[in-house]
Amino acid sequence: MSFFTAIGDLFGGEKGIGGTILDAVKSYFPPDMSEAEKSRISMAIQAAADKKEKEMMLLAMQADKQVTERISTLEGTSSDLLQLPVVGKIIMFLRGCQRPIWGFATLYLDYLWFTSWKLTDRQETALIVINILVLGFLFGERTIKNLEPLLLQVFGQPHWKNDGRQK
Repeated sequence: MSFFTAIGDLFGGEKGIGGTILDAVKSYFPPDMSEAEKSRISMAIQAAADKKEKEMMLLAMQADKQVTERISTLEGTSSDLLQLPVVGKIIMFLRGCQRPIWGFATLYLDYLWFTSWKLTDRQETALIVINILVLGFLFGERTIKNLEPLLLQVFGQPHWKNDGRQK
């Protein structure tokens, strides 16, 4: 998850910051205040919160862009590798192969696990961790988080999460 996404979740959320502020302020409205006045104040609060939220999102986007540019400056880009005549092309090829190699290697390990290997609990835990790392790399953290309940149901609770109490 990028910094920009985290800031968006913080300020956007279900209600957004305006809805949260409005919920807190509503209890302080005088009882004799008309609905029109309440509505006007609510709209002003929401407009101010939306403006601030937009500013924060722009700042977060700029910060995310600066981080990406800094990484590119410090580590270089793929076009920099092509300046090396033969080695650069080999490195580019290997960089491009990394996802498929890790994906197919994990698929092969899983195949062996389910068909012929008799693994200890520690080895199974290691293989589950490898699967989570590789699948997270291939499909993204959000996919893994969404599948976590299913993975726990299929594979059971990992021993490192067990605090000693059995369910």
